[in-house]
Amino acid sequence: MTDAVLCTIDQNGIATVMLNRPDLRNAFDDALIALLTGIFHKLDADPAVRAVLLRGAGKSFSAGADLNWMRRMADYTDSENMEDARALAGMLQAFDQLSKPTITVVHGHCFAGGMGLAACADIVVAADETLFCLSEVRLGLVPGAISPYVIRAIGPRAMRRYTLTAERFNAAEAQRLGLVQIVVPVHGLDEAVGTMLDALLAGAPSALAQSKRLIAGVAGRVIDADVMEFTARAIAEARASAAARDGR
Repeated sequence: MTDAVLCTIDQNGIATVMLNRPDLRNAFDDALIALLTGIFHKLDADPAVRAVLLRGAGKSFSAGADLNWMRRMADYTDSENMEDARALAGMLQAFDQLSKPTITVVHGHCFAGGMGLAACADIVVAADETLFCLSEVRLGLVPGAISPYVIRAIGPRAMRRYTLTAERFNAAEAQRLGLVQIVVPVHGLDEAVGTMLDALLAGAPSALAQSKRLIAGVAGRVIDADVMEFTARAIAEARASAAARDGR
């Protein structure tokens, strides 16, 4: 049986996590969610890992939920259903809160849960032919676990439109909305990703992790005395760090 997720780490500390169910357009099920969660936690704890790339094998990044899994869940008890839903939420949180820089590389279809994984990444690089869709309502579902991350990326107004209509939209629109930062032809994905990785590797690992914590701690907050104290503490601690003393 082929592994549903592949993970490799190169000599530069770049971890590549590959969704590997190409025959199902890398659709999620409970097994894949558990594998991803474990991998994300392991990579976060590994000091040799400098950055994490998330990609999809085959013709698409991810089509979202596996319909066979959805059908199985229809027979779950309420407690089983909640436990399963919490597992998906936990996987997304594990990716969102990785202390290492993250890049999601999308192509083909990036639907539903796939959009959630894109929204959790620090940087999204998309092939210009990629189609995006919040397709849940067409299946009688809602974008529950992914909603905090997608709303944060594209805003509530766009979320309302694309959730309610389940329209497909292209990479240019995804970039305009803020979900995607870089759009290139599919043959240019590796070059664009390489440029981003070079920039990330030029930063001090501790400073990158501290910057991610800083942004998470400040985003959406009123700039009051508590925020000012939080940011002052962040720069004070960074100045005293070994990375600052060494200049890297």
